[in-house]
Amino acid sequence: MPIVTNLDVMMAKRKVSLKELADRIGISNTNLSLLKTGKVQGVRYRTLDAICKELDCQPGDILEYRSDE
Repeated sequence: MPIVTNLDVMMAKRKVSLKELADRIGISNTNLSLLKTGKVQGVRYRTLDAICKELDCQPGDILEYRSDE
């Protein structure tokens, strides 16, 4: 898939664990883990907004487009 999730990179830069971020934004560890590994079909803007607020970043820091070519 050409959309790559860089959530793990941003979490490492901010020194935030999966559990800590999940608790802060109010979603389960499982759902955040699926998002982090790119195993989801989509993400709610509300969730993306909460992640960006907690990690002090932009959506483009988390989601990246890579051409299949």
